[in-house]
Amino acid sequence: MSGGGGAAAGSTGGEPRVVEQRGLYFEELEEGVTYAHRPGRTVTEADNVLFTTLTMNTQALHLDAAWSAGQPFGQRLMNSMFTLATMVGQSVSQLTQGTIIAQLGLTDVSFPHPLYHGDTLYTETVISGKRLSGSRPGQGIVTMEHTGRNQDGTVVALATRSCLMWTREAHTGQPGRGQGNGQETMPV
Repeated sequence: MSGGGGAAAGSTGGEPRVVEQRGLYFEELEEGVTYAHRPGRTVTEADNVLFTTLTMNTQALHLDAAWSAGQPFGQRLMNSMFTLATMVGQSVSQLTQGTIIAQLGLTDVSFPHPLYHGDTLYTETVISGKRLSGSRPGQGIVTMEHTGRNQDGTVVALATRSCLMWTREAHTGQPGRGQGNGQETMPV
């Protein structure tokens, strides 16, 4: 877009309005709400082999098709750490992009069913708890329960994650404006 003299579409003056993609602030996250993260992620053999070798995991269940064919699942399995990382990653743009201070921990991680090459992973997150920090003003601790399902709806991964999150006012110096997801920012 050129820097011409006219006002940009949707602006209310000389400066165009800017909408920045971000996650939600502490006060915007609602307990008991299910956040469905889309799109899903179809996982491939290349994903599995690359992730497994990058992390120096020599488990034959991820790398050796002939050997894995003789094992109980009859084929290679996606590396469970890849599944976990992808499940958490799918939540970032909707929940924590630019609004998280730190991941505090992961608990209750389980993989009740394998994820295979060609499966599509869909993740949902429920906010199961949140509280303002007693020692860090303007910050709060949020507990997220992530559930990963394959294309058939079968649960393939579960994890509980705790994060230190910003409140909007502490992070931006501005109280919330209006309704909606608060993703609008004004030019500085």
